[in-house]
Amino acid sequence: MVEPEEIDRLNIYRAGLAACRRALEALRPLVPGYVLVDGREIPDLPMPQSAYPKGDSFVCSIAAASIVAKVARDAIMCELDGRYPGYGFARHMGYATRSHFAAIREHGPSPVHRRSFAPVRAAMRGEPDSQVALPTLAVLD
Repeated sequence: MVEPEEIDRLNIYRAGLAACRRALEALRPLVPGYVLVDGREIPDLPMPQSAYPKGDSFVCSIAAASIVAKVARDAIMCELDGRYPGYGFARHMGYATRSHFAAIREHGPSPVHRRSFAPVRAAMRGEPDSQVALPTLAVLD
């Protein structure tokens, strides 16, 4: 995982790479024999890898990892809903919905909102909504 401040500092792509590296390092002492990546390759990995843009739609391992990541993220969103009431995290699960951006326009960003995320900045200024998608990672033994 990476925190909102790290995403703001690095950018979403580099922060995603950092999260992938942390996930792989957390497997120690196990070392994966091969890594499948949804999106682009992770630079300088010490093990072989293959990258598949939109891999969650046709690579079963990546699709499974995507489901696990979504379930974990949903649990985090439910916890954040209790810490930051008024944003509807348990309802929209952090996705770019009209109600999500309406809450940001009404309450301002919470401590977990990424200030560098263009739709959050737009909501802070009272501008219209937009949507984005993020990659997932699968590891094979």
